[in-house]
Amino acid sequence: MSGLPFELRIGRRYLRSVGNRFLSFISTISMAGVAIGVAVLIVVLSVMNGFERELRARILSITSHATLTAFGAGLPDWRDVLARAKAQPGVDDVAPYVEGEALLVADVKGGTTSAATLRGILPEYERRVSAVGDRLRSGRLEALSPGSFGVILGSELARRLRVQVGDSVVFFVAQGSITPVGVVPRHRRFTVRGIFESGMYEIDNSLALVALDDAARLLRLGDNVSGLRLKLSDPFNAPLTVRDVSNAIGGGLYIDDWTREHANFFRSIELTKRMLFFILLLVVAVAAFNIVSTLVMAVKDKRPDIAILRTLGARPRSILGIFATQGIVIGFFGTLAGVVLGLLIATNLEALVHGLEAVVGVHFLDASVYLMSDLPAYVETRDVALIAATAFALCCLSTLYPAWRAATTEPARALRHE
Repeated sequence: MSGLPFELRIGRRYLRSVGNRFLSFISTISMAGVAIGVAVLIVVLSVMNGFERELRARILSITSHATLTAFGAGLPDWRDVLARAKAQPGVDDVAPYVEGEALLVADVKGGTTSAATLRGILPEYERRVSAVGDRLRSGRLEALSPGSFGVILGSELARRLRVQVGDSVVFFVAQGSITPVGVVPRHRRFTVRGIFESGMYEIDNSLALVALDDAARLLRLGDNVSGLRLKLSDPFNAPLTVRDVSNAIGGGLYIDDWTREHANFFRSIELTKRMLFFILLLVVAVAAFNIVSTLVMAVKDKRPDIAILRTLGARPRSILGIFATQGIVIGFFGTLAGVVLGLLIATNLEALVHGLEAVVGVHFLDASVYLMSDLPAYVETRDVALIAATAFALCCLSTLYPAWRAATTEPARALRHE
């Protein structure tokens, strides 16, 4: 310790001084305020990161990375187009699909109606491009055989219709059939063969899977399909890859990918993260500027000491360093404590939330509102570094004014009243 500059030694001594208990208490409160603000910022941003990652993972496991959709009456000769698309670089697998909007009517006592997206699939192809087969609560994808008119419903859709495996639902589509009594909507009775739960409320509440041939027959597409669903090697490069694939197979198809289809989700998450960062940063700023009042009182309390040091030859820069040391130490340990506390909470957040839910008997996250029922958290090193650096910088800035006041203290005036 003897090798330290005298400014640091005196600053540390002032910081550890117990002569003024009130001043020590205010210093502790300032440090605790910085720590709490930093911890809250880390936890909140970790939750936003975890929510974004979980949402992306669930979307990519159920929906396709990209789609090639035909215009008009569907895509003819789709097997040849599928083979050419699969041969393109960056494409892992391809699956055909038929898709349309339908109204589902439960053919059971007490059943209800619900709008849904009707998607026709080939089970052996679907398993290659999505994980829906692994998300089945009951039934098997292979039960969707041509001509069986079976359907696998999302869990929320089945709940709304009040149906279970073995019950019947009637599909109505916006295409008319001419009958002796006039034009009536096309409809077909399907038997519920299974129920899946993706973890995404929007998908579970709207998607109904049927056999490809059954969907094509109901929608009058013949041997055509609506388009192709692609699984890509790099999902984050989906916009460029699907464009190249479309050009390579001759174009004339509508292209889409998961980044555009769900752009609003991720744009809103990013905007929320930025807003929360700046709003919660105000908490850190308030705690950091408490250091100003702490050091101002410290300067007032130590005016005789300052005067004596100046009389002994200490320069204003040395006095400034003494009091800046106190603020910097408070900011450093407050930030460090906040980082440690924030990491501990963020890495154990799900267990803490589940424990709190068990104690109070309330489920905090409604999947119909938040799209998921758990509270995931993912700590990004970049966010932690940004929060810690910003908080410490604010603490350092807050020391400048009181340290400058101490450095400009005139020894004669300070000793006149002692």
